Amino acid sequence: MKNVEMTVEGTILTIKVDLSKEFGPSASGKTIIIASTEGNVAVPNRPEKVGLNVYRKK
Repeated sequence: MKNVEMTVEGTILTIKVDLSKEFGPSASGKTIIIASTEGNVAVPNRPEKVGLNVYRKK
């Protein structure tokens, strides 16, 4: 994962992303990647999965 922090308290999932970070252009070059789980990943200590991409236009 890039720039993604997940925590679970009870049944509440919290996802933290630092919007000031950048990881370069997307594959198409149209957007700048800010955060990604890089596919689907398990929620900590839970059976659910999360797939997340955060980006902005160039």
